[in-house]
Amino acid sequence: MADSLLFNPRTYDPAHFDPETRRLLRATVDWFEDRGKRRLIEDYRSRAWLADFLAFAAKERLFATFLTPSSAGELDDQRWDTARIAALNEIFGFYGLDYWYAWQVTILGLGPVWQSDNAAARARAAQLLSQGEVFAFGLSEKTHGADIYSTDMLLTPDAEGGFRATGSKYYIGNGNAAGLVSVFGRRTDIEGPDGYVFFAADSRHPAYRLVKNVVDSSKYVSEFRLDDYPVGPDDVLHTGRAAFDAALNTVNVGKFNLCTASIGICEHAMYEAVSHAHQRILYGRPVTAFPHVRRELADAYVRLVGMKLFSDRAVDYFRSASPEDRRYLLFNPMTKMKVTTEGEKVIDLMWDVIAAKGFEKDTYFAQAAVEIRGLPKLEGTVHVNLALILKFMRNHLLNPAEFAAVPIRLDAADDTFLFEQGPARGLGSVRFHDWRPAYDAYAGVPNVARFREQADALCEFVATAAPDEEQSRDLDLLLAVGQLFALVVHGQLILEQARLTDLDEDVLDELFAVLVRDFSAFAVELHGKDSATADQQRWALGAVRRPVVDEARSGRVWQRVEALSGAYEMAP
Repeated sequence: MADSLLFNPRTYDPAHFDPETRRLLRATVDWFEDRGKRRLIEDYRSRAWLADFLAFAAKERLFATFLTPSSAGELDDQRWDTARIAALNEIFGFYGLDYWYAWQVTILGLGPVWQSDNAAARARAAQLLSQGEVFAFGLSEKTHGADIYSTDMLLTPDAEGGFRATGSKYYIGNGNAAGLVSVFGRRTDIEGPDGYVFFAADSRHPAYRLVKNVVDSSKYVSEFRLDDYPVGPDDVLHTGRAAFDAALNTVNVGKFNLCTASIGICEHAMYEAVSHAHQRILYGRPVTAFPHVRRELADAYVRLVGMKLFSDRAVDYFRSASPEDRRYLLFNPMTKMKVTTEGEKVIDLMWDVIAAKGFEKDTYFAQAAVEIRGLPKLEGTVHVNLALILKFMRNHLLNPAEFAAVPIRLDAADDTFLFEQGPARGLGSVRFHDWRPAYDAYAGVPNVARFREQADALCEFVATAAPDEEQSRDLDLLLAVGQLFALVVHGQLILEQARLTDLDEDVLDELFAVLVRDFSAFAVELHGKDSATADQQRWALGAVRRPVVDEARSGRVWQRVEALSGAYEMAP
């Protein structure tokens, strides 16, 4: 029997979506399956541009349907629906991150457009999408990275009331083919934030010079240069502080996609890894007969389930966000930082089992092991997102507020607030619902209860032994604290989703055994930090816990993992 918790192309039927969404998701799966594994791997190895994939997407109006808000679209099925976008992320990740990347940077490129009041630019974007074009997000620069305060893309006013743009951008996906590139720059005649400008450029314009692909990949991560590029009123998307906010709010929308891409990569790799390990005989026994192998594969499995549960629940908060409910601003960097680093752990655990097999050129695993590394490093590093998460820690742990319960959000609705987020500030004032009831609901699950002890201990730490003013300048120490806090939030949304989906408690217990070990490891890491005080060191060692061991439970979870052997293999 197929595992209902993991995506399997053989059994995939997204019945929870409307008919057109179901058709497009299934058509995408079928397109990849019909091409087969040999072509998938060869295109990856040869760094082939994704022309046939983009032709399929254009024919099916895939991007146009999923990425056009209803206010800008002409068809009933067009909307910006985070739930179905997440489903497509997972499918693209499952077959290859190159495909996901072309889609992801299209999402980023559209962000400043859909946030803009420029009707001409919005209409142009909708038309380009309907023609199957891709988009790009021109923010990063070679010298400054994503430090948008220091942009060297300069716009000089011209005699026609527009500008002439000159400068270069770096790490810009789809820069070779984008029908529209949203470019961030600053005016030469206005100092400070009032001089920022977001404008639309065309990669086919003579004043747009494509320099190179900066990576050795099918992903075209470009360096491009604008030389005296004409920017007219219809090209200007945002000016002043609104341009700055559009940049950050676009990343808020786009970074969420990394979690479900990571999930898809891990799922495909898991089918290969478990099948290989279970079918290989070593010293007269299947490799999966060895206790350490079972533990590693079971840990990988429950970590992957946790990634899915957290990400699915985070969708609900994204879709329910409003000016009064900005909880998504915590759950978003959590998906970016925590879920993607969990993905690395999942791959590493499986790779330790299959060893040399993970290098073989005819496996999906070989590319998964490479591509999973990129996701924690895109749209802000792990450290950047951990520092962002820390801004919410005190309010989340110690200062809850009342909110109406957020339901599962699979309705066919437009997530309009994502393009109306407003000023990108005030994070320290964001409030959250009480995290404890999610844990209370599973107080009878031994390792949830054990982890709850650690979560309560963290509250005590924040209240009585939090870093002082001097320590607050020690980012190395703060990041260790951030990892502990992230685990509590991770567990909370997992438990909320477990309740909503009636998750098997054996799986949940086994997953929280892993989280107990993780919390203990980060506590020990905090203990060893140079600037940790004596009180903090004592607290850290006092927060270490041993998971509750239950061999029968572990055996039942192992049976679920073992059943993945042969459950899916991509056709040649």
